[in-house]
Amino acid sequence: MTDTPRGPLQGVRVIDLTTVMLGPFCTQILGEMGADVIKIEPPGGDIGRWTGVAKTRGMSAAYMMKGRNKRSVVLDLKKEEAREPLRRLVESADVFVHNIRPKAAARLGIDYETISGWKEDIVYAAATGYGEAGPFVDKPAYDDLIQGASGLAALFGAVTGTPRYGPTVLADKTTGLFLTYSISMALFHRERTGEGQRVHVPMYEAFSAFVMNEHMQGRLYEPPESPAGYQRMLTPHRRPFPTADGHICVLPYNDKHWSRFFDVAGMPEMTSDPRFADQPSRSANIDALYEIVVGVMQTKTSAEWLAILEEADVPVMPMNEPEDLFDCPHLSAVDMFPTVEHPTEGTIRHIKVPVAFSKTPGGYYRHPETLGQSTASVLEEVGYSADDIAALQTSGATIKADD
Repeated sequence: MTDTPRGPLQGVRVIDLTTVMLGPFCTQILGEMGADVIKIEPPGGDIGRWTGVAKTRGMSAAYMMKGRNKRSVVLDLKKEEAREPLRRLVESADVFVHNIRPKAAARLGIDYETISGWKEDIVYAAATGYGEAGPFVDKPAYDDLIQGASGLAALFGAVTGTPRYGPTVLADKTTGLFLTYSISMALFHRERTGEGQRVHVPMYEAFSAFVMNEHMQGRLYEPPESPAGYQRMLTPHRRPFPTADGHICVLPYNDKHWSRFFDVAGMPEMTSDPRFADQPSRSANIDALYEIVVGVMQTKTSAEWLAILEEADVPVMPMNEPEDLFDCPHLSAVDMFPTVEHPTEGTIRHIKVPVAFSKTPGGYYRHPETLGQSTASVLEEVGYSADDIAALQTSGATIKADD
């Protein structure tokens, strides 16, 4: 863990009112890239503090991942006494980000008009469920709902026969990445022009764009040439292939790959089969092609196929369980899951920043904090005395953090 941030966003202050996964994933990345992220939490804390495995109440594994590189400040925005501290924090900041529905944001007095009135050049970023011009604008949005509404669950069903959600929070994290790059671009614009602006990232639209990029297919044209759906993604054989003792991930992709694969699989004659001779032919006959691969892969063990296909320069990887990643020789070599000593949670394992900057590397430089741990120090930075802070605690606008 480094003592001070060195990432490309050092010097940028972010006021973070996000909760659960989408927004906190975004601000986790901003923090890793050096931004001073001030996480505003209600007196009960972000719900993520209470989600999943935990050694200490309010310090769940989910929170520990997304809470690093952030300073926890408690403000009850339903209290009038919290307005002035929030205003002072906004005036000190470059970015204000939340994932609260529009009507609720307006009730709390954190709409764009109010926040930009406090800080004219603020980058105000809102990630909500749906675009404001549509009829769903005030509907709730959660990962499962958006995976279903965007067509992803049905795509799983087209392959397996049973619609299902992906076993990771795909919509939340993908939209969090949309939010991250949108904020970064708005900051770049502000650097060039001095202008702040409002950024809105609707979850439904963002994830639908993500899902439909390759699945537009014939619906790209008007009138449509064919239904939406990319056939290579929808064949039931597109999955890790069973071997004699497990599964393996193989993806011959171009003409050279397929020629080499057919050679080492003992089927060189397949290269001249008109169904598989080139990319358009293989795409049109993808079910038949993958069915052939399924049959041949079961003739050898996973280790045998790995050696054979790597020697032939055919794209191949083992199929890992999540637990296997901690022993992967490559991930171990790049120190993907380093350990640090946390002051309250002991030895913890985290995920290193997966991107590299030669001049401004990001990193883990601030431990995930207990609820409200930095309230007093942050409020002191914007002019509050110890007596002022005690008065805010008495009013219920904030709390006294545990020692």
